[in-house]
Amino acid sequence: MEKNAMITIAGRPNVGKSTLTNALVGEKVAIVSNKPQTTRNRITGIVARGETQLVLMDTPGFHRARTRLGEYMDKVVRESVADVDAVVLVVEPIASIGRQETELIGQIKASGIPAVLAVNKIDTVEKSELLSVIAAYAQAHEFDAIIPISAKRREGLEELLDQLEKYAEEGPHLFPDDMYTDQPEKQICAEMLREKLLWKLDKEVPHGTAVEVTRFGEREDGVVEIEATIYCEKASHKGIIIGKKGEMLRSIGEMARKDMEEFLGTKVYLQTWVKVKENWRDSQFMLRNFGFSEQ
Repeated sequence: MEKNAMITIAGRPNVGKSTLTNALVGEKVAIVSNKPQTTRNRITGIVARGETQLVLMDTPGFHRARTRLGEYMDKVVRESVADVDAVVLVVEPIASIGRQETELIGQIKASGIPAVLAVNKIDTVEKSELLSVIAAYAQAHEFDAIIPISAKRREGLEELLDQLEKYAEEGPHLFPDDMYTDQPEKQICAEMLREKLLWKLDKEVPHGTAVEVTRFGEREDGVVEIEATIYCEKASHKGIIIGKKGEMLRSIGEMARKDMEEFLGTKVYLQTWVKVKENWRDSQFMLRNFGFSEQ
């Protein structure tokens, strides 16, 4: 008997939502970095457990919008907390509840949707501290379950999946059984390149970058040719991304290519360009162009 459940994974930026999504799916479907605004789109990961299919939606971190891109990201979070079977609120092991967590708990209460609290990064605190975190959140909302986890070390994930399976209802699977994400390959490759920008560059530059894959094709010998344009907001940023004698761009491209080859299971020929597009984060046209749709 087939069952399915739609689950939203929510939380403040940088709390480990993408790491958790990847760990639960067992494949890299979401990019990971230690900078906020890493996830810009709602990314769907698919977990098969016997007859049950869990569809996980990793949302952008909830933050105060300062650009149109920011507004879009906040809208995605608000809509992701509605119309699902359950919400997993991912928090850090800190006993005081922050403003963003309070707002998300408010949205969960208003929606009336069942919620599970996942206290992430438990490998970074003592057990006594963890108990006070659990107590604080238990007072704030009646969660169906509070599960301590370490997404990085894959601790507590089976318990979390067992809990999420309880929300599955009888019905056909929403995706083919061998699928683990609804992201097109081209989009995942663009995100892999953007992840490396986030890893290698500092401070303000990464937030002002977007990646567009302009060519994605397979040659007769099986090699996948990818041409990608990195957009940044300032000419000075372009210089930083390219680096001295093109070394930074070469290093970013090399790291991304290795990930792409592992993901696609074949050799990849990657070419990258860097272009300046001032204030693209406030341009409706540019946002649509980079796949941040209104829907």
